[in-house]
Amino acid sequence: MTNLWDIDVSHSAIQFSVRHMVISKVHGRFAKWSGAVQLDEADLTRSSVEVTIDAASIDTQVADRDTHLKSPDFLDVAKYPRLTFRSKRIEKAGGGYRVVGDLDLHGVVKEVALDADFAGTGKDPWGNQRAGFSAKASLDRKDFGLTWNAALEAGGVLVGEKVEISIELEAVKKAAAVPAAV
Repeated sequence: MTNLWDIDVSHSAIQFSVRHMVISKVHGRFAKWSGAVQLDEADLTRSSVEVTIDAASIDTQVADRDTHLKSPDFLDVAKYPRLTFRSKRIEKAGGGYRVVGDLDLHGVVKEVALDADFAGTGKDPWGNQRAGFSAKASLDRKDFGLTWNAALEAGGVLVGEKVEISIELEAVKKAAAVPAAV
């Protein structure tokens, strides 16, 4: 039996990194997003997850770079204000799981797979049941129409094509609805 768990974004993170000038990586995150997990604690493969990200909340701690990433050269947040992920299936994979779903990014929907770990559940000091998850994925930004780049004089390009995604989720079990008194 699955139960609805709300993602606690104050204890969760969606982060990314991408190569810069071939020699280093730039790291960033999305500051505004929400989501929920339908969690089957007895069989995690019968669970599902949905996440919606505010594209304009991209944050690399450099205002000019963030402005460029929000522009039509990259995310084009005026035209594509949200990124969404909806799982289609969850598979057992070694000691962890593989969460396969549709990522809608920059107006392109593609199936992606996240390698995920379930950290377990526990009660917080206020009596709420919480669950923890970690996930990683790698995607090619060109698959989503994010093709802007600049050639470097010494060879290579300014922005790498491979984007590494790292996710930490903490979810809180929703209380069961109490039937109205008759």
